[in-house]
Amino acid sequence: MTDRDRQPDDTTPPTGEPVVSKPYIMPDDPEPGSVELLQQEAAEARDRMLRTLAEMENLRKRTTKEVADARLYGITGFARDVLDIADNLQRALDAVPAEARAAADPGLTSLIEGVELTERSLLNALEKHGVKKFDPQGQKFDPNFQQAMYEVPDASVPAGTVVQVMQAGYTIGDRVLRPALVGVAKGGAKAAPAANNNESSGAAN
Repeated sequence: MTDRDRQPDDTTPPTGEPVVSKPYIMPDDPEPGSVELLQQEAAEARDRMLRTLAEMENLRKRTTKEVADARLYGITGFARDVLDIADNLQRALDAVPAEARAAADPGLTSLIEGVELTERSLLNALEKHGVKKFDPQGQKFDPNFQQAMYEVPDASVPAGTVVQVMQAGYTIGDRVLRPALVGVAKGGAKAAPAANNNESSGAAN
């Protein structure tokens, strides 16, 4: 038989369809539809759900705080304007000397008592809305709540003590609405450190 008479080998499948090889699956990758794959997908879905719940909880807390701050600090501008009224009432009371108040006739006494009652009512109304008055007389100077206007030579108190209050301060919530204007002692005795006090107590014992 000659080469011309030879027939080529038939490599086509009997069905005539091309052969498609299966995709290679890594040993660590679970097969589609397997229990391992379903467990992995469930774990990922649970992780996404927990993250979403945490984000929603953080958003709820932030929103709650913002609402509370808006309710508390939303009256800041109005409260500052009202402080001028409180200051004027205090000035009116301070303008009456103690001797004149003691010797005042019933009409003047009633007027003074009325001004005092009005001041108390105003301060109570402010306090209901989170605005509180503070008087740092005799306290250690705190620049976060007080503004020093001058120094006063006073050796009877430790240096840095508030010895005069020109204008009371006010807070709203945990913030300073208006610092107190004060005079601070200078040149007085200095408070002993706590460590030295403890050593002295131990030596005495």
